[in-house]
This record gives sequence, C-alpha cells and structure tokens, in this order.
Amino acid sequence: MEIVSTAWHVIVAFSVFVIGALLMILLARCFSVGSLRSLGLYCWHTIFCLFYLWFVLRFGGDAVAYFRKASEGEVVFSFGTAGVDYFTAFLVQGVGVSILGAFLIFNIFGSIGLLALNGSLKVATRNAKPYVIKLATVIVFLPSVSFWSSAIGKDSLSFMATGLALWAALDLGKRGLLMAIAIVVMLMVRPHMAGIMVMGLALAVMFDSNMTLGKRLICGIGAISIAGMLVPFALQYAGVGETVSVDSLNAYIDKRQSYNMEGGGGVDISSMSLPVQLFTYMFRPTFLEINSIFSVAAALDNAILLYLFVFGGWVLFKCRVRSVGNRVFMWAYVLVAWIILSMVTANLGIALRQKWMFAPMLIFLLLSVIGKKQCTTPPILSLSKSDDSELK
Repeated sequence: MEIVSTAWHVIVAFSVFVIGALLMILLARCFSVGSLRSLGLYCWHTIFCLFYLWFVLRFGGDAVAYFRKASEGEVVFSFGTAGVDYFTAFLVQGVGVSILGAFLIFNIFGSIGLLALNGSLKVATRNAKPYVIKLATVIVFLPSVSFWSSAIGKDSLSFMATGLALWAALDLGKRGLLMAIAIVVMLMVRPHMAGIMVMGLALAVMFDSNMTLGKRLICGIGAISIAGMLVPFALQYAGVGETVSVDSLNAYIDKRQSYNMEGGGGVDISSMSLPVQLFTYMFRPTFLEINSIFSVAAALDNAILLYLFVFGGWVLFKCRVRSVGNRVFMWAYVLVAWIILSMVTANLGIALRQKWMFAPMLIFLLLSVIGKKQCTTPPILSLSKSDDSELK
C-alpha cells in the first residue's frame, strides 16, 4: 500500500498537518497551555503518528484494515468500529485522502486529548513539589500515550474524549457543553464507556453540594434518564443482550475472559481474583516480564503508574489535601471502568491501549495529592527548586 499516490494526496496531507498545528495553537489558551508547548506536543505526537504508520504498513494492524474497508465500498453508519469505518470512508471517498492524510487527521484528535491532559496535569500540580511537576511532564511525554492515540481507529477519538471530559470535570459548572461533546465522541466509538461517563456524571450532580436540592434533583433525574437509555444500548452493543440478568452477565464475562488470549500478550484471568485482575490490567507487563523493546516501554509506563497508585493512595490515606475538580465524577468513572475492563480483558496488549480511556483521570487524581506542600513527602526522589513552567 502506497503512503501517497497522487499530488492531491500530498497537498491534503500537508494541509492537514498545517491545520492541525494552527488548531493546537488556537486551543492552547483554552487549556491554559503556552503556544510553544502546544505546538511541541503536536510535533511530538505527530512523530509517533508517522512511526505508527510505518509500523502497520510493514507489519499490519487494525489501522490498515480500517483504511482498506473505507476504500472498498459503501459503509453503513453505526457505533463503535462501524463508526470509525464510516468516518474513514468519508475521508477517503469524500475528501480523497491517502492513508497518510487519514493518519494525520486522527493524529489531530489524539493531539487534542494530549493537550487537554497537559492542561489538566498543570492544574493538578499547582503548588506541588518540584519532582511532581517533573513527573507530570514525563507522563505527558510517555511514548505509549502518544503512540496509541495517533492512528486510524477508536483509540485516538476515545483518548480525546477522555481528555476533554477530564478538563470539563475541573470546572463542570462552566464546561458542561464540553462534557457533552466528550460523551458524544465517546458514544461514537465506545458506547459502553459513554454510558459509564453518564453514570459518573449523574452521581456527580446528585452529590454536588454547590447546587440547590431542586437543581440536583432535576439534573440528577435527567442524567439518570440518559444513563438509563445509554447503558442498555451499551450492554447490547457489547454483546450482553437485550435481557440483562446475573446469569447473562456471568456468561458474558466468562466468554470475554477467553477472548484474545492468543499471542504473547494473552493472560488467563478467569482464575484470578478481582484485585489481581485489577493489577494485571493496569500494571502489567512489569520489568520482570520484558521480552521486547515494546515491553520495555510498557513496563516503564506501568512502573510510573504503580508509583502514582501506591504513593497517591498513601497520601490520600495520610493527608487531607484540598480537592480540585469534580472528584465524584472522576472517581466513579475511573473505578467502574477499571473494574469492568479488568474483568473482561485477557490480553495485555489490548489493555495497554484501552486503559488510556480512563488512566488520564486516575493520573490526575493521584498527582493532585502527591507532593503537596502541606503533606509529608513520600521518601523517594530528591527535590530541587522548580516551578510549574515545565507544563506551560
């Protein structure tokens, strides 16, 4: 498959890249990030987009399958995979983009999610100790964050939706429209995750002490009603069926636990307890399971996440830190998503990319309490003078 085959393909690809750069500069102020920082994030993300393109053209992958299906004929709109097929078909058949142009368009979605994550972590590390600010910068530039969200597929859109939802949750009263956009985008590619978002939003509204009781009841009923429509649809989309019972859910979980176990990333989670499933989903592979250069990068990511989880949990238990953002929504979304996905994902490779549908919120929640100046510091990492300029 050729990356580009006509002059039009080259013009479109270059135009998409330039439009993406201009868009990132325009959005920088919206997420309280400097223009140069925003442009740097875009260039960094684009590097992984081009590497991903080279990788799938050489070794194959879902992104190539999406593009080929979009090029072959008429695609009917639906949610999930079919939604990506439909959008890619519009790009290929309607606009006439090459696979490079399509990659660069999806790269913009992932870059917006990365920009939102950067802005959110800047808020999380405000008044934090210097090493936490440096750690936040490391997280933003982790290869896996940009790699999985840079290609044709559901991951770029779901990562953008998660980033937008996280940013909206920091000031939900003023960013309700942004939250709605995030839910709609997530609904297009991952309906079950959109349902979890709405459930978390319903809980957040019901427990919002800043709203009057009447407003809480009205908004809560509205959110619950939307969740009541989304959740059955999401369950049917996932394959549980129209009639949901304990037996049908158990049968669905048992079936999912046997999926995608082939290959190096397959693990048998059917015999694991829930805590072990949670650990496996979020923190494996570890450095003890390295077998390739990709597993080294994954193990590094997981080591950082494990550090955040251990010491963030320790700080939450030991200290009282002033909260930032709507934590009811974030914790509800993170915990429900983590539990459900860990119970049905039997492949570490799939877990590596799908956990970024909620990991940004978990990272925010933990970073926002680690290293605050009013708390005792975890006895790891030396400190030096710094400020939050690294995230600007």
